Amino acid sequence: MFLRLAQQHRQFVQDLVMNLQALAIVLERRGYPASCYTCGDQMNSASFMVSLGENHLIRFLVSDYGITWTEMRDDRELMKLEGAEAVNQLQELANIVKHPVQQPVATKTLAKR
Repeated sequence: MFLRLAQQHRQFVQDLVMNLQALAIVLERRGYPASCYTCGDQMNSASFMVSLGENHLIRFLVSDYGITWTEMRDDRELMKLEGAEAVNQLQELANIVKHPVQQPVATKTLAKR
């Protein structure tokens, strides 16, 4: 039983790493500075980072030892989540990519003379 669980965990981490790599590519294409670094070719750990705006940074770490989501603004930690909560927050980020928030179109007003 434990060997099966260990294998499932390794597969989960590998799947998560592949998805982080894909998310970094999509975010880069959408204009967000993003990166995903892995250690070795085993895909058993990754460091994912994305800048969502002025001094707003997300860091997501995954390895056999655990999963963490850290959100920072102005070099201060706003939120740190681990495990399933971190993955849920990652889903929220992915939802933003799938359904981007539309910026309101600025309306021009004519100046009266």
